[in-house]
Amino acid sequence: MFAKLGTFMDRHRWPVIGVWLAVTVAGAVFGGGLFDRLTTTTTNRADSESAIAQQRIDELAPKGSLVIAVIEGKDVYDPGLNASVTKASQEIKGMAGVVEVNDLYNGPGGQIGADNMSSTVRVELDPKLGEDARERLEDKVKARLKLIEAPKVTVGGTKIAERAFGEQSVRDLAIGESIALVALLVVLVLIFGGVIAAGLPLAVALVGVAGSLLLLLGLSFATKVSEYSLNVVTLLGIGLAVDYSLLIVARFREERLLREPTEALVEAVARSGRAVAISGIAVAATLAGLTVFAEPLLAAVALGGAAVVVLATVAALTLVPALLSLAKDRIPAAGAGRFTFKTDLLAKLAAKAQQSPGPVALGVIVGLLVLAAPLLGANFANSDARALPHSNEARQAYDALQAKFNNDHPEDVVVLLQAGPERADVRMFMNQINSQLNAQVFRQEVRPDVPKGWTVLDLTPKGEVGGPEGLDLVRKLRAMSTPFPKWVTGSSAEVVDYQESLARRLPIAALVVLIVTVVVLFMLTGSVVIPLKAVLMNLLTLIATLGVLVVVFQWGWGQLPLFFDSWGGIDLTTPVLLFVFIFGLSMDYEVFLLARIKEEYDQRPDTNRAVLRGITKSGPVVTAAAICIVIVFLGFAVGGLVAVKEIGVGMTVAVIIDVTVVRGLLLPALMTMLDSWNWWAPGLLRSLRVAPAVAAPQRKKAAVPKQPVKAPAAVGPAPDERTVEVPASSLAGKSPADAPPAPSDPPSGNA
Repeated sequence: MFAKLGTFMDRHRWPVIGVWLAVTVAGAVFGGGLFDRLTTTTTNRADSESAIAQQRIDELAPKGSLVIAVIEGKDVYDPGLNASVTKASQEIKGMAGVVEVNDLYNGPGGQIGADNMSSTVRVELDPKLGEDARERLEDKVKARLKLIEAPKVTVGGTKIAERAFGEQSVRDLAIGESIALVALLVVLVLIFGGVIAAGLPLAVALVGVAGSLLLLLGLSFATKVSEYSLNVVTLLGIGLAVDYSLLIVARFREERLLREPTEALVEAVARSGRAVAISGIAVAATLAGLTVFAEPLLAAVALGGAAVVVLATVAALTLVPALLSLAKDRIPAAGAGRFTFKTDLLAKLAAKAQQSPGPVALGVIVGLLVLAAPLLGANFANSDARALPHSNEARQAYDALQAKFNNDHPEDVVVLLQAGPERADVRMFMNQINSQLNAQVFRQEVRPDVPKGWTVLDLTPKGEVGGPEGLDLVRKLRAMSTPFPKWVTGSSAEVVDYQESLARRLPIAALVVLIVTVVVLFMLTGSVVIPLKAVLMNLLTLIATLGVLVVVFQWGWGQLPLFFDSWGGIDLTTPVLLFVFIFGLSMDYEVFLLARIKEEYDQRPDTNRAVLRGITKSGPVVTAAAICIVIVFLGFAVGGLVAVKEIGVGMTVAVIIDVTVVRGLLLPALMTMLDSWNWWAPGLLRSLRVAPAVAAPQRKKAAVPKQPVKAPAAVGPAPDERTVEVPASSLAGKSPADAPPAPSDPPSGNA
């Protein structure tokens, strides 16, 4: 099948290139419309208790968004400051769409700092305002507040912080793409030793960016797409586009040592194309498994991510062969480039692992568990304004409110009661809160202007927003028995609902990922042992990565090198996305390595030999692919949003761990220990494995000056291999496993 695909792409290269060029142009022309449709996406389902209660409160007593100014650096009793604040408040009250203005001097809503050197102005906007009208009014109010005569005036609010998040996300995307693409070009030139070969994966990455914008634009008409989703999906799309393209180009250059360009192209697609297709299916299916969570944010990432992975896979299987067909005579064979990338890191690691497989496997597992240990104290919560860089004014206002105004975070916990405040049982419930939960509640207020028969209680818990105190308060409030219907909402309640929803659905998502892993790797290898081993290794990579993230972000050890301010936790969405991404990318490298190992094993059924030769041959391209995808992830890690930075750093750590200690040491150690059991499957299943349909052409001499070279017999060939003539220069720096095999080879004891 894939050999025929390679032939088709070679014969129809211009129409294929034309189609992808049209996609790129369409993405450049229409993709920008996506940015006008990006919206804030909630993490909770519409049927969660917090969402239902908030919707009901909005219907009963709608409350507009707040614009809050923190005034610092001047004695609050200064007459000049009093006059300046009063004048600003009066002017803002006269603005259309402003419901109420409270400050220290003219209303009950203003607050004074403990040092008498800071105060607040709180402006409530009309809840009926549309999004555009609200944003224009926010800007107008903010501009007037900034004119207050004080050394420092910072303006923030929930909606202002959400806007800042979106704007920062778009900036981070532009910066991340620019850094990643420029760095990739340099690295790919060094890897391939030429600009043309290096440009192919980069061209596919650019096509992937344009195509991603189109796909997400279409998705935005079916569901909400946030700036965060755009960042994460684009990051994944660029990384996999380069990964898959590099694999095919590298295999083409390897085949050029032994074949004419056209035959090398067909063989490259036949061999590596199959691995790319299997990997793409696995990653896309794994991402689609996120939809079981049904949270709006995760749904957008799941659908968008799966679509982008399919796009990257199809581009690698069609555009890359078409471009190779166009430039095949100008792309040198492996080893012919001036700066061609050479590494035997994985081969050396694998050889050491095979010498002492038991101790190596035990040491790696223990080491990864040690890295995972900090995960036991992880604090997963919604990061809200704390995800913004400290240089952002909305973040500064948030920090000032927390530090100076006694936990001023309204609507952190809100209780809706289907009973009026005049009822004795409602007053008894409020007294219970004061008496039983006094240690956790900083302030309790009855919201005014609520229709008869309903009560809304605003509770301010002690501790930080979304902190353990607030979460515990929500759980205790929900557990309290009342003779009337009761709902608990607010930011802390949203976190509790999100955590509980993820906990309920995580086993289902894990089952989806497990099934995908087992089915895909079984179709590749015909074994049920290898897929189960892969699940174990992927799980170790995941928990080790999360442990490192706790140290870097929650403990704050990475603040200085990564330029961020720790808020003492990890974004609640991060572990879920990393679970899917790490399993997907780990499958990526697992497929690359196992495809080559199985190829060697099919030639001669000697597991130890197949593992070493497979890793030796595929190790350089896997290492190169890992370097490229790490560059992409690091490009996004330099952004200002902590939540996106967590994903970028997390994926970087995961790839480094996976490609070195897991694939370089643990995989060969376990496969050596299992030996022939690696390939075991029940008799009923053996017939289901899809063998690679490769109609490889007869090997021919490369169309370059050559001299006979006989490879050492240390690593034997398959019985049907024979000595071939290749350029002597092309073998420079290669390990014996890379060289063409010798005609004689000692028989294997494991055959």
